[in-house]
Parts: sequence; C-alpha cells; structure tokens
Amino acid sequence: MTDIEIAHSVELKHINEIADSLSIKNSLELYGNYKAKINYKDIEGDYGKLVLVTATSPTPFGEGKTTVSIGLLDAMCKLGIKASASLREPSLGPVFGIKGGATGGGKSQVIPMEDINLNFTGDFHAITAANNLICAAIDNHIFQGNNLNIDESRIVFNRCLDVNDRALKDISIHSKNYERKEKFDITAASEIMAILCLAKDMDDLKVKLDNILLAYTKDNKPIFASNLNVTGSLLVLLKDAIKPNLVQTLEHNPVIIHGGPFANIAHGCSSVIATTSSLKLSDYCITEAGFGSDLGALKFFDIKCRANNLMPHATVLVTTIKALKYNGNDNLNEGIINLKAHIDILKNMTKNIVVCLNKFDNDTNEDIEYVRNYCQEQKVRFAISTAYKDGGEGAIDLANEILSIDNKENYHPLYDLNLPIKDKIKSILEDIYKASKINYSEEALKIISDLEKNNLDKLPICIAKTQYSISDDKDKLGYPENYEVTVKNIKLYNGAGFITIYLGSIITMPGLPKSPNYEKIYIEENEIVGLS
Repeated sequence: MTDIEIAHSVELKHINEIADSLSIKNSLELYGNYKAKINYKDIEGDYGKLVLVTATSPTPFGEGKTTVSIGLLDAMCKLGIKASASLREPSLGPVFGIKGGATGGGKSQVIPMEDINLNFTGDFHAITAANNLICAAIDNHIFQGNNLNIDESRIVFNRCLDVNDRALKDISIHSKNYERKEKFDITAASEIMAILCLAKDMDDLKVKLDNILLAYTKDNKPIFASNLNVTGSLLVLLKDAIKPNLVQTLEHNPVIIHGGPFANIAHGCSSVIATTSSLKLSDYCITEAGFGSDLGALKFFDIKCRANNLMPHATVLVTTIKALKYNGNDNLNEGIINLKAHIDILKNMTKNIVVCLNKFDNDTNEDIEYVRNYCQEQKVRFAISTAYKDGGEGAIDLANEILSIDNKENYHPLYDLNLPIKDKIKSILEDIYKASKINYSEEALKIISDLEKNNLDKLPICIAKTQYSISDDKDKLGYPENYEVTVKNIKLYNGAGFITIYLGSIITMPGLPKSPNYEKIYIEENEIVGLS
C-alpha cells in the first residue's frame, strides 16, 4: 500500500477526542472534524522533557527522520507515557517538486495527510500575504514620493511564494518612477516564516515584525518595517496563523504542527509556541529539526534554544544502512564516517545522543551489528526503529533507550553573541564543520561592515548551504575536513533575530525537477491519489 492508501485505511478520531488526551478540548478552534487551532494562551503547566530528532546527511533515499519522530511518539504512548509531538508544516514546494510531503510514511504518519501536505489551515498563505504586503508597501512608499529616502538599489526584503518557481529567483520591477532588481524566496525561507516560528506570543510577534530590516537610505541608514507603519496590518493577517495546529497520528496520538522554515536556508524548526505548548501538555515532547545535524539541529540549539531557555533531554540521530553506504561509495566501512561526523557535531552541544537505525527489510544482521558496535566505540547509545513497517510498536526499543536517560543537560552557547561576525562564522565553519580556510566575497565583506557600523551584528549565525554535505559542496560526502569555504552573501534577519550566511550555490527559490511530483497527483471520485 502507498502512504496515502495507508492513511485512508485508518478511521480518524474527532479532533476533540485527541484534545481530550491533552485536556485542552475547551481551548480549540475547530477546522472541520479532524484538525484544529489551539488557543495557546490557555495552556499552562510545567515543561516536560524535550526530545530532538535529527539525522545524518540526507541522501536520495531519505533517512526517515519524520517517520521516526512519529513512531517514537506512538511508542511512548504505547508505553503509557503522556507524550505529544511538535512538527513542521510541509511546504508546497517539495510536495509538488521532488521531495514530496512531510507527514511521515508507512504506518508512522500524521493524518489527515492530504490536508496537512496541501493547504492545511492556511498558515503558509497568511505568511506569504504578510510578506508580500511589506514588499508592496516598500514600492508604494517609493512611488508616492519616498519620504524615507530609500535607496532603490539597497532594498533587502524580498517577495515570496510557496511553490518552486525558478523563473522568479531574479526579476525586474518597473515602476513609473524607477526600475530595480527583485527576487522571490520560497515562503519557507522567508523572514516572516522565521519570525512566526520564533515569536513567543502576539506581543513578541509585533516587536519582531517592527524590527525587520527592509532597506538602507541613500546615506546608509537602516530602514525597518516600523518606519512604514505596516505592522498593524501584518498582525491582522497573522492573527490566526500564530496559533498552532492540532492533528493526530495513525494511532490517534496528539501532534502539534506549526510553521515550516527550511533548514538549508532558514532555521529549520517548528514554532516556539508549538514546542512550548507541547512541553506544557506532555511529559515528553518529540520534535524534529530539518535535514542533518549540521543544519537543523545546530540551529535548533544555537538559535531556538538559546533564545528560549530550552534544552533537549535527548537527541536522536537517525541514519540508515543505505545512507551510510551511499556516503562510502556503497561501502559501509567507508561511509560510517558520516555517522561520526554528525556524532561529533552533536557532541559540541549535548552528550545525551541516541543513534537510531531506521531499519529496512534488506538490512543484514552483519551490517546492523557493525553500526551498533561503532556507536559503542563512539560512546553513544544505539536503538533500532521499524516504525515505517510496524508503527509505534517498531519504535519501542528507541523509546526505552530515551526513557533510560536520567541525566539533565544545560544549554551552553557555541559562541558569544558579542563577538565580531567573522569570529562567530569561524566558530561554526572551522570548529564544527572542520573547514580550514574561509574566504569572503566583496559583497559579503561590505554587508558585514554595514551591519557592524549600524550595531546590527550581535546575533547568532544561521548557515545557508547544501544539505547533502557537511561542507558547502554537495559532492563532498562522508566527513570532509581541511577544505576551503566561501561566504558568498550575508543577509540580516533582524526581526527573526539571526544573521544568515550563504555558502556555495544555495538559492532561496528552488526550481522544479525534470519529473516533478505534480505529474503523479490527481483526484478520483473526490479522493486524492498520488500524494506521498
């Protein structure tokens, strides 16, 4: 059976029943029978334990991070633990592009999967509208006389769209008074997405929106969203989108899905509101961070945890035999080094690491034992998951391994925020990614100078790079060390509270593949087929 056929074979419970398991039935705004918004301000209580799920470097086969996350939740609930999950919302870009949906797979899924993967409760549309209202306000201000003295060549806030459309990555805007270059980002890479996911509440959202850097004046002074008097309208557009969404797994356990920043460009984590709500409602909150530990997990610790006094009780590092062999040219002995690379990265931030082997039917006992023994040598815990095939039952081994961890860890910053930007970049690229030399483009150096002159530099660093390698080169598999890296561009996400560093050929508006997923999706007798 396909994923969508498995999802359709399960009878969903009314969302009120799912809410009852968390005692929040009276804090819901229903979106039909099977999904709801949570009035997060009603949620009170002490925090439970946070479990972060990350992975080794992505491969064309997929490592099953979301599948493991959902399976772990179901396993915890099978063991009688009060648990919930905090996951990201899928973007339409991958859904119709190459990666597909993001609601798990097999018997470890979140449902209704087609609703979640498509328009869901409209959060992405609200974020896109808010983002583009800012862009319209910028151009309207210039058209109406430009009282703020905006330099049309130094507008740094871009339009966005939640589909892959490479034709929009570089465009020209023609107005009555001027012409300028512009570009679209995909919505998941937009600053409004990052802001929504890092805001603690509506008051915090307002502050963050006000602080968005839009442009510079012709005498090099920063202009913020607050200068355009647009924040009130942005809050109106985002008033419902800020509320997290409640859905269920195939085994009818609660999942809070909210926000969806890409991890190769943005910070790759579900919203702070979703995570803290889950922590207040559960003894264990399972969350995930996009792509490998070098991207999503590092940013989870360095950006999300740093700003919100959070720290995972355990970090699960998902891998597969197939992925490790891929990193060693079909040789497990060579490819295992990629597992070590990610273990080493995580050891900069935590000691409570559990390597989870997402097991496939054709994995041999010899290969499994090799990985198990390697983890013992690295002094990290090891567990096997068959959640894709067996649902929660297949992740009991992983759940028990996490439940056996009793030592608490505290967050330790990777660097001091007051350091110069280049020193903070160095601490990540050299100390964690093992690069030996960092080069800077002239454009990047100019931006660093502008940020430091305007006191806009005391923020954490968000690395935008390929997800397929620890380095900035997708072909450097395994555990690359002693290589050169080039910082090509830098963008301040002042409202979100981080500085993005662009490496390699990373782009913020991806294109579609030769055989896109949209060719497989259609509707038959009012039922969607082909969605995965």
